[in-house]
Amino acid sequence: MADRPGRARGRFITFEGGEGAGKSTQIRLLADALAASGIEVCLTREPGGSPGAEQIRELLVTGETGRWDALTELLLLYAARRDHVQRLIEPALARGCWVLCDRFADSTMAYQGYGHGLELEKIRDLHRIVLGALKPDLTLVLDLAPEIGLARTRAGGEAERRGGEDRFERMELAFHERMREGFHAIAKAEPERVALVNAARDTDAVTAEVASLVRARLGAAV
Repeated sequence: MADRPGRARGRFITFEGGEGAGKSTQIRLLADALAASGIEVCLTREPGGSPGAEQIRELLVTGETGRWDALTELLLLYAARRDHVQRLIEPALARGCWVLCDRFADSTMAYQGYGHGLELEKIRDLHRIVLGALKPDLTLVLDLAPEIGLARTRAGGEAERRGGEDRFERMELAFHERMREGFHAIAKAEPERVALVNAARDTDAVTAEVASLVRARLGAAV
């Protein structure tokens, strides 16, 4: 989709990380800071973000942990992602909106690739087929030891608040440890796009680092 003449394309920022890392809190705080500086912001999430993708989300985040194999999960995720990008993300970026997304393609690489052992090149191939070269301008990985993050979600009653959307949280600890290793590998491979943020600190410290990274890398006045 072509950008409107005379209006700069928006920026695409994604928040990644394991369960209980505080993504939802930090994405809202950054959205508020960007809006206060006069930037139009669009908040979204994955899986989901568009009506069709939200229907697919229900298939992915509820039910038994073994209801899908890794390849089926991958195909469902990219079906949802294509709809999300076409109907929400690309139109928003084209009109100059800054899109902030709670999870995107790096979660698929970390969860289905490193976590479930799906061949990484297969995931890359599918991404190219479905989305071409689309990547976020900046990805912030909120890094936290899995046992701490899972304890946070359980103590905070996250599954109950999200209507039982806890299928991935219920997977074994080893899965979450592999997933964290995946996020570290992604950050190491693409340091110009991906930044690791220590999410074990208090909310204000994490918020300050997120703002600093957005200023330094994207030039936003936050």
